[in-house]
Amino acid sequence: MPMELHFIPVEEFYFALTLAVRTLEELDKPGLVEQVRSRLLAECGKPSTVAPGKQNTFNYVFKVQGIDCSPAPELIVSISDWQNKLRLSSDYGWMLDEQRKPIHTEKFDQRPHFTKQLRSHLQQWLEIPFS
Repeated sequence: MPMELHFIPVEEFYFALTLAVRTLEELDKPGLVEQVRSRLLAECGKPSTVAPGKQNTFNYVFKVQGIDCSPAPELIVSISDWQNKLRLSSDYGWMLDEQRKPIHTEKFDQRPHFTKQLRSHLQQWLEIPFS
């Protein structure tokens, strides 16, 4: 099954929030943030969170299907801007323990591979070269 992203609108964002989401990578390419913001607005509408500011102006959050994230029950991806860089984040390789503290899973070492998969998927879906 190929990777699929299911947008989480602002009304549902709180319920999808997880403390285990961590930065995968930040991309610093002139114009990339504005291109991605424009395409995500066209594809998904309003961002998942509303935090207008100078350092962070959008955050689109998605549930991911088609990727094995076991033992975690689900997988979340966040696409945002931070200080004029495009930030890709996910809880891939993390989950919350019984005390709701983030811990590594056996998939943690595979985060670089997942990052490449995500970047490739986003480039195709948004029709934007990231590098």
